[in-house]
Amino acid sequence: MGLTPKQRIELHEFNNLTKSLSFNMYDICYTKTKEERQAYINYIDEQYNAERLTEILTHVTEIIGANILNIAKQDYVPQGASVTVLVSEGPVDESPIESFKESPGPIPCAVVGALDKSHITVHTYPEYHPDDGISTFRADIDVSTCGEISPLKALNYLIHSFETDVMAIDYRVRGFTRDVTGHKLFIDHEINSIQNYIPEDVQNSYDMIDVNVYQENIFHTKCKLKQFNLDNYLFGYSKEKLPEDEQKSIAKRLQIEMEEIFYGKNITHE
Repeated sequence: MGLTPKQRIELHEFNNLTKSLSFNMYDICYTKTKEERQAYINYIDEQYNAERLTEILTHVTEIIGANILNIAKQDYVPQGASVTVLVSEGPVDESPIESFKESPGPIPCAVVGALDKSHITVHTYPEYHPDDGISTFRADIDVSTCGEISPLKALNYLIHSFETDVMAIDYRVRGFTRDVTGHKLFIDHEINSIQNYIPEDVQNSYDMIDVNVYQENIFHTKCKLKQFNLDNYLFGYSKEKLPEDEQKSIAKRLQIEMEEIFYGKNITHE
């Protein structure tokens, strides 16, 4: 676009652009017995209950500089939780240059603010394979903002807030705003990939694929953890307690599960 930060904020009234970040993460585990499966679900429900999720979303509102108006939260039976945060939005008098850069935002120990927004939601979905021993925890987080800063600045914090094997990240800018001359702006910051908002150490840990529609301001990035250590996927015990052939069988099932989620299609088991 070739606009400077100063030109970007010389708008007619406030910024009407809607910027939406969807962060979809998966944690995968092997649960051999019904008791292990239930224990895993209980662990997830305790680790990511509505109270904990509210804390995470509260920090996200601080990162994007929002003011919380209302919080609705619910723990579900038999499992899962949801939180919706309604936040205020309004005009911005001044926005830091850092807000416009394609760079990672803060991590959980370093939260900063910038301006006012609209809403943030999270829903969790613990589930399991009926007979294959695979349990999967999915969390969907949506951050929708109006204003100068991109909700992508919250992405780094979200990645560090969850144990993530596979991530699917969507970012879209909708609508338009006007500058002081009445000229329409359909996007107010440079972006060519969501990956530019993910720190290098995280990028090095994942295989990543971009699917972008630049002319429509739609960006999509999929991520799958590179390194696989079976001990990280066994709930309550280590691989040494299993015969070698069973270790290989479980590892293969877990890796197929991750690949199916990453590529978005079922893979034929050999």
